[in-house]
Amino acid sequence: MKKILLSLITVILPFVIFISDLGAHCQIPCGIYDDQLRANLIAEHATTVEKSMKQIIELGKANPVNYNQLVRWVSNKESHATKIQDIVSEYFMTQRLKPNQKKYAEKLTILHKMLLTAMKSKQTTDVSHVNDLRALLKDFEVLYFGHSDN
Repeated sequence: MKKILLSLITVILPFVIFISDLGAHCQIPCGIYDDQLRANLIAEHATTVEKSMKQIIELGKANPVNYNQLVRWVSNKESHATKIQDIVSEYFMTQRLKPNQKKYAEKLTILHKMLLTAMKSKQTTDVSHVNDLRALLKDFEVLYFGHSDN
């Protein structure tokens, strides 16, 4: 019985791990996802990146430095910057922008700048990158939605 159970676990576990790594969007044109929600998520992730940066700076000044907390905030910053990149690339650039759309090149340029800015946010604690990201998001919303909700 133990051998059978162990064999089942060995076979099933890789599938469970693979399925848990799949993103929230399957890239099938199902139409159930909300574009504005994705933009709002980018803004929320940017706020989390900013908070993480500020916490990293403060924790770095402490004596003694709490390296465990410092590493956790760095990891948090990285994770949320990556989530911004994922939404930009896997949702907007891959699924929502089409070459025949109005202002395609302008939208694509802004999204690429957002990817680069999110990358820069991973590399430093310079909050100006988060401010740049917010400005780019606002510019994208104006182009994409025809208005700014912010």
